[in-house]
Amino acid sequence: MGAARTPRDRWVEEGLRALADGGPDAVRIEALAKRLGVTKGGFYGYFADRDALLRAMLDAWERESTDEVIDRVEREGGDPKTKIQRAGMLTFSDDRLLPLDLAVRDWARRDEAVAERLRRVDNRRMALLREMIGTFCSDPDEVEARSLLAFCVAIAHRSLATDHEGRTRAEVLAHAADLILDRPRPGSRQGTDPAP
Repeated sequence: MGAARTPRDRWVEEGLRALADGGPDAVRIEALAKRLGVTKGGFYGYFADRDALLRAMLDAWERESTDEVIDRVEREGGDPKTKIQRAGMLTFSDDRLLPLDLAVRDWARRDEAVAERLRRVDNRRMALLREMIGTFCSDPDEVEARSLLAFCVAIAHRSLATDHEGRTRAEVLAHAADLILDRPRPGSRQGTDPAP
């Protein structure tokens, strides 16, 4: 009886780890085989070549970062504001999806096919934001602006190396979320008459 083959999903998963750690150039068949503790011959039972693996990796990333996130957000329910926060947490606070998302974004700068895939994923994410924000904001221009701000904050705040003058990053992000989601801040006088 022959040795069991390494499942296709393990090659894809290991490829995604390599992508997150070192970008697309780190996705090498021999290196993946070594990390999996197998010979590279089994790879060709699933993939014609490295490009086929890269496409399978992008398929897995797209499915996990859109379909699965949206399904979970809908399954767990809540009001639209809760759903927006959940989608953001699942996508951009996750130790798995965030590094993959950032690696795909970097890769997309140099590869038009990857850029097109990223555009499709980002458009689905923006559509979800527009739909949810549109439930409490009726101005289409404001819906678009709030959606863009939410998306930019979720992705870019990790790239900033700034202080917040006596506030923590978490406090500033919470306030930004309150502004974007049109929520009153605890202890604020929103909705009351101004003091004389």
